[in-house]
Amino acid sequence: MSEAYITRIAKFLPNEPVSNYEMEEYLGYINGKPSKSKAIVLRNNGIKKRYYAQLKDGTVTHTNADMAARAVAELFKNEPDAISTVDLLSCATSSPDQIMPSHGVMVHGHLPGIPSVEVVSPSGVCCAGMHAFKYAYMSVKLGEKTRAVACASERLSPVLRADRFEDEVQQLARLEQNPYLAFEKDFLRWMLSDGAGAFLVEPEPNASGISLHIDWIEAFSYANEEQACMYMGAEKLADGTLKSYKDYTATEVQELSILSIKQDVKLLGEKIVNLGFVKLAEIMRRRKLSVDDIQYFLPHLSSYFFEKKIDEALTSNGMGIPKEKWYTNLATTGNIGAASIYTMLEEVFNSGTLKKGERILLAVPESSRFSYVFCMLTVC
Repeated sequence: MSEAYITRIAKFLPNEPVSNYEMEEYLGYINGKPSKSKAIVLRNNGIKKRYYAQLKDGTVTHTNADMAARAVAELFKNEPDAISTVDLLSCATSSPDQIMPSHGVMVHGHLPGIPSVEVVSPSGVCCAGMHAFKYAYMSVKLGEKTRAVACASERLSPVLRADRFEDEVQQLARLEQNPYLAFEKDFLRWMLSDGAGAFLVEPEPNASGISLHIDWIEAFSYANEEQACMYMGAEKLADGTLKSYKDYTATEVQELSILSIKQDVKLLGEKIVNLGFVKLAEIMRRRKLSVDDIQYFLPHLSSYFFEKKIDEALTSNGMGIPKEKWYTNLATTGNIGAASIYTMLEEVFNSGTLKKGERILLAVPESSRFSYVFCMLTVC
């Protein structure tokens, strides 16, 4: 089989960063009043800035597909004509602009410089970006493609606007007593961000500069054991099943906020860390790797609330990773869902600090129905 390398990484973040103080100017005020829980949620998630593909008055500045295409084009900013050599476009998102056509072909539509090529559209939530990456990796590894692009993007700001939320009482005291309660819909308003990232995957490393050899990518789902935890376009019933938006009337869809993102906070607290990082410890043992082999650990965090819990889970499984090896950009970009791991790796890759031989461990947990993807890269 061929080898596979990430040779270029790019990102696109729309407009100017939005501070914590400005958020409600963009998202609006529920019931015309400032959020009582906002400060508590932001204190727990640790986010200072995020990006929205819209202006304060709600004017849309970029679609999801447009942002993804801009990130892909950025890969070729120094040689624009070379975009014509791309032979695979693998595009992931959890927030496509439409149900049909697929997100991937809409991205392709923004990139006339890419010829008629294979296009795939992995869906899901945070892990979708890694699934798009794995498809590109496997295609190059098999020798079927030589210039594969993987990208991930999100535009969730429209569903976070105040006019999308029902009239709900915000219970400040309960949030103070139990931070997990802050992970309901109001939490998600202060967490999610818009943006996109892209990788170029090739069978040879760069002739000069650095590349990232893709050592392995492993993915797991616990949907056979666990109920849905985070969902959108459905309502969770008493027996744990999801009832589709298709089975509600138009009035019910609006009244029940069916198109809002929701989270089962009890399941989140019980499962999200323990399931995935036990599996990571198993992978490391099977591959005869230790924390000493890792120089950079990039965990996708939805909130800094989970940083300590991940650290404790790793330590309890005999693979505590020193904090100086951790890297995340959650505070400065917010949670961009499927694209978060792309923007994190882009910052590290283009930082000028990587040395050949260093290893980078990527960890992406997804709470929707508890899926996880782990990946090891070696700088070369």
